Amino acid sequence: MTSSRPAAPASTDRHGQSAPTGASSRIPRAGESEPAVGVLGRLGVGCARHFRIVLIGWLLLLIGLGAFAPQAETSLAGAGWHASGSESVRARDLVDRQFAGLSSSALQVVIQTDDPRQEGDRVAAVSQKVSELLSSDSRIRDVVPAQAGVSISADGRTAVIRAGAATDSNTMVEAARDLKEPLTRLSGNGIQVSLTGSSAMWSDFNESNMTAMLRSELFSWPVTMIILVLAFGSVVAAGLPLMLTMAGLMASAGILYFTTQVLPVSIWAMNFAMMFSMALGIDYALFLVMRFRAALAERDESPPDSIHAVARVMDTAGKAVLFSGLTVLVSLSAVMLVPSPAFRSMALGIILSVLFVLTATLTLLPAVLAKLGTRIDRWRLPIARPAVSGSRVSRAWAERLWRHPVLIGGTGLVVLLALSAPLLGLRTGMPSIAVVPTDATSRVGFEQVQAAFGPGSAATLQVLTPSGQSAAAISTLQGDPGVETVIPAQSSGQGWSLIEVIPTAAPSTPALSDTIDRLRASLPDTALVGGAPAESHDLEAALSERTPLVIAVVLLLGFLLMLVALQAPLVALLAVAINLLAVAATFGIARLIFQEGHGASLLGFTSQGFLNAWGPVFFFAMIFAISMDYTIFFLATAKEHWDHSHDPRVAVVEGLTHSGRVIFAAGAVMVAVFLTFALSGPLPPKEMGIILGIAVLLDTFVVRLMLLPVLLRLAGSAAWWSPTWLQRLLPPLSLSH
Repeated sequence: MTSSRPAAPASTDRHGQSAPTGASSRIPRAGESEPAVGVLGRLGVGCARHFRIVLIGWLLLLIGLGAFAPQAETSLAGAGWHASGSESVRARDLVDRQFAGLSSSALQVVIQTDDPRQEGDRVAAVSQKVSELLSSDSRIRDVVPAQAGVSISADGRTAVIRAGAATDSNTMVEAARDLKEPLTRLSGNGIQVSLTGSSAMWSDFNESNMTAMLRSELFSWPVTMIILVLAFGSVVAAGLPLMLTMAGLMASAGILYFTTQVLPVSIWAMNFAMMFSMALGIDYALFLVMRFRAALAERDESPPDSIHAVARVMDTAGKAVLFSGLTVLVSLSAVMLVPSPAFRSMALGIILSVLFVLTATLTLLPAVLAKLGTRIDRWRLPIARPAVSGSRVSRAWAERLWRHPVLIGGTGLVVLLALSAPLLGLRTGMPSIAVVPTDATSRVGFEQVQAAFGPGSAATLQVLTPSGQSAAAISTLQGDPGVETVIPAQSSGQGWSLIEVIPTAAPSTPALSDTIDRLRASLPDTALVGGAPAESHDLEAALSERTPLVIAVVLLLGFLLMLVALQAPLVALLAVAINLLAVAATFGIARLIFQEGHGASLLGFTSQGFLNAWGPVFFFAMIFAISMDYTIFFLATAKEHWDHSHDPRVAVVEGLTHSGRVIFAAGAVMVAVFLTFALSGPLPPKEMGIILGIAVLLDTFVVRLMLLPVLLRLAGSAAWWSPTWLQRLLPPLSLSH
């Protein structure tokens, strides 16, 4: 079967322009009339003709921002994992003001000895040194020594010294980072000193994950380069995606530094910004570079007109890249609806990186492409084929798909539905101490406290009440089945009392969450329940509450952008619906791996019995953004051929022929990049790498190369139909040149 039908009579589109119906979308030969150049085409031509200005401008920008990039990491915040305005945050602020900073941000130093009777003098000497070291730090307010019956274990082997916070939670994480090593050096002669507490845990958490992600990123660079060289067939062409990636990395790191001077930005923003710079830089460059090489190959000038090729590519593929970038930005901006500084700043970091990569793609890349011209194929691999406008393998697959849509589409649908089924039993929770390496001081101290004082001792709650209500509050607390110990109230002298409560349940357990909810319901309305476990509980509740809203906003705005780009409501709806099904399948697999523990030993982690609570909302936005990226590449190409032919078969077959190779190559790169994070030691990078890798794998090989083309095949001309009233509302836009 051939890939095109006899040309139908020419038609006129709704803008009054001639719409020839032939399957060809080639560039007119030299001497033939050229179509008008659009806005992006003129932008590309302008950048190409002013190559020096564009290059110097970008170099100055990157040098200026890059000079501050090394300072970004040390300026980024380590905390922020709380729900802004929640009861637990209000409690923390009140404790910091009226109770010497002994809130969840306070530091805890655990001193443990094998034999307190023989080492009593040495323990006292070490305790004195610990107190002096803590007191000498300006970020510490008051140091509370270990007290018998409260912070000294019954066997005398374990003692806990507390250091109140004199500053905000982010700075206390920095204090924990700086004090950890000097405190650990006090260990020896049968005595072990470990820094623990919430601030220390977040410090160790950030440090271990930063190290692991950096290791994964370094490993992914050569893998990425190899795949790109194989995909492009030439070293020069393969280097262009890395050029965009580096531009995005340097620019976003520099701007993140300046952002930290205005508001706290999570240290995780840097990691995600780097990852998305690489992902989108590769995707966008793949799409434009392959289309540029094909455009050059279709022209018969000698040498080919690279300026005209840039104009054509920018007017077609450039529009697809622009709408892809806007879709990514919309998806990630929806994360801002989560009232958490860490989440909002991570989304901000990714948004900044996407903006820089998108800007570089639409200005720097066309200038470089025009300058290179045919030299883009320098250092070609011996096995590489000449650049052509379509892939023979993709065409053969598209023809087979057109002949057997029910078989191929049904297979893909069954696969996604089967993988989505486990999603119904997905559980989430805030990360437990298991996400910190076993040798981290915060985990060592945590386990020592639990062993010495009981499982709930590492989950101390702080209850604040007006002083006149403290007795009634204590009575309520003592009568709760989830409370193990109630420590006598402390008065601030300013009208408030602080009651510390040791629950029966360990941190990050449903039983502890139930206890917090029960106490809040039974205590007077004026009471506040805080502490590190309550902060995690409130953040998890905020995530659960906002996740449906975030998903709805992402789906709605994604649909609207697709509608504007494609001018066809059914296609836009199908694209969003099929992406949602792919996301469901991804989280179904995530439940089997991370909640049920299937493959945990192979991947080198211990299951917590749940997926980290930030996964559904944050990973959903990221997965949807990446999925829409590939969706637009395919549908934009199909729309080009539909506009020229008004033949649904031509749209599907030619669309897949001309975009299949790009989608396959981009998907292969992204799967390789993301799965390198599965090699990282800590659990969070594994979750991120495996979930995103699976998402891209499903999206590339099941959704984009199977289900979506089949849906277009079955919908026929109706897929591209648009009612007259909608045409009047939508801005006139064409992806054709």
